Amino acid sequence: MKKFIPMFVIVLILASCAPRQTEVSVTPETPTETPPPLPTPTPAPRALTICLGEEPNTLYPYGSLNSAARSVLSALYDGPVDVLEYGYEPIILEKIPFLEDGDAQLTSVSVGNGDDIVDADGNVVSLTKGMKLRPKGCRADECIVVYDGESQIEMDQMVVTFTMLEGLQWSDGEPLTADDSVFSFELASDEDTPVSKFLTDRTQVYEAADEQTVQWWGMPGFIDPDYFINFWMPLPRHLWGEESPADLSRLDLSSRFPVGWGPYILKEWEAGKSLRLTKNLNYFRAGSGLPRFDELTFLITPDPNAALTAVVDGTCDALDPSVRLDGQVGLLQKMEGQGQLKLLTSQSMTMEWLGIGITPASYDDGYNPQRDRPNLFADKRMRQALAYCLDRQKVVDTVLFGLSQTPDSYLPADHPLHNGNVQQYAFNPESGSKILENIGWLDSDNNPSTPRLSAGVTGVPGGTPLVLNYFTTSATQRHQVAEILRNSLSECGIGLNIVFYSAADFYAQGPNGPLFGRQFDLAEYAIGVNSLEPQCGWFTSSQIPADENNWVGTNVSGFENSAFDAACGQALRSLPGEPEYTSHQEAQAIFASDLPSIPLYTRLRVAASRPDFCGFTLDASSNSALADLETFNYGVDCKP
Repeated sequence: MKKFIPMFVIVLILASCAPRQTEVSVTPETPTETPPPLPTPTPAPRALTICLGEEPNTLYPYGSLNSAARSVLSALYDGPVDVLEYGYEPIILEKIPFLEDGDAQLTSVSVGNGDDIVDADGNVVSLTKGMKLRPKGCRADECIVVYDGESQIEMDQMVVTFTMLEGLQWSDGEPLTADDSVFSFELASDEDTPVSKFLTDRTQVYEAADEQTVQWWGMPGFIDPDYFINFWMPLPRHLWGEESPADLSRLDLSSRFPVGWGPYILKEWEAGKSLRLTKNLNYFRAGSGLPRFDELTFLITPDPNAALTAVVDGTCDALDPSVRLDGQVGLLQKMEGQGQLKLLTSQSMTMEWLGIGITPASYDDGYNPQRDRPNLFADKRMRQALAYCLDRQKVVDTVLFGLSQTPDSYLPADHPLHNGNVQQYAFNPESGSKILENIGWLDSDNNPSTPRLSAGVTGVPGGTPLVLNYFTTSATQRHQVAEILRNSLSECGIGLNIVFYSAADFYAQGPNGPLFGRQFDLAEYAIGVNSLEPQCGWFTSSQIPADENNWVGTNVSGFENSAFDAACGQALRSLPGEPEYTSHQEAQAIFASDLPSIPLYTRLRVAASRPDFCGFTLDASSNSALADLETFNYGVDCKP
């Protein structure tokens, strides 16, 4: 067995055998200390600064949010569903539910006397004898039945299941569950919460099936083409549940510093100056390195010129569309060409209209030729002539720098349901003049720059000059538009008397307000939407503002057409894939032929950023400009 001798024994043996040596005194050297390693410097926080054109008026999700508020909320909440190219993208849901996938269903339910339903006209009622309803499978008016007060009737009912992602958290670390979505529905349903009750009133049940799953049950008879987004954005029951709905609109915890689940957390709000946010470490996409920045600052910069200076000198990395840049597009294009910034534009969900006073409110008690304005627009050919005589393309090219389009109906051309075969009205003063001649509006002095005179026009006294009142607001862009249209109409012998109002006066409630009181010949106004569903309902007879509905409605022209009402109603009561859904095409064709209002152009959204910025895009179908805020980046990470 091999033995191991300890090392200290070997040292002693060697020492005893060595020859004796003279001892020399040696002063020991002081050992040199090895300096400790230098600490690794902590990298400076990455910071992003975005200029806003106004201060958020509230951050309560159920408040009347201005544009800046919606942008800030994009930092606090992500989704729950985003809109992209006229489609829906799930963010905190596993998927968008669809009938063909089985997570949405069209079921049958038996109803009887006293049950709450949606009747044949779309109203929520308690079923009683004599009421009209649509039995199961009924979409057209021909299959409507009158309830006898005794029978049980099968009606359609929609049921949709929404499944949330697993492991979601509020920014304070508390679990985000399906019950938070139910809490949001409860708030939205409360009379003290200032939001539309249209959908909540047509919801029979909204309940949590488990921690991740919510089910929506529509009222019997309610067929909703947008069923797949009937999910209420979660709100924190654990923080807000003890507060009254009326108080939530003004409390700081809900209106100034709301807890969210998005990429950032609001830390400071210096009124009139800035909002400072930091990265949310509980963000469900944090594992993917999102958001890209540790800190986010929103600077309130109402002056567009100051905002442009800020993006050039580096004070701001991006300019939100709430900065009013639509009047600066020409300058922005030049600055982009010089490499000073990046320009972003898209069409918006807001359309500019020229309303035609077909039926003024003074006609509501019967048309009186001695008292009322001449019946100028009853003949749809007159409205068609106007369309031919409006140089809308020049408006787009001049005022909007060619970045928008002239729509042919209430849908933009890139909408999936747009009917591309409807009647078109490109600027053609010759065609417009010919129609006017056929109606009886004659150019008696052979000078198209002077107004035509009536000669045998139905409903118009002979010798009446064709001079129309044109009402709108005093916004700079509308001054430009009105002048271009005045010049183009004059080529057809149509004169304009342009009157500019303050926005408050122009949009005042009827009967005194010129727009909603239906007291105009022509009126330029705008309507925006939050839904991708075609808005044919804007021009149905039920939407005419009048005394009996407190002057609330979007059909300010007073247009009535039973065929249009039927086609629109059938389309809105149908689901994608059903034969009746094609009625959207018919409704657009009727609209383009009858022209209750003339679509002028789609408004622009304009933003800008530093040249090396990426991730920032504007989508024409989305109202959320900062929906992809978590992916924003700049510098070397942005590949050209």
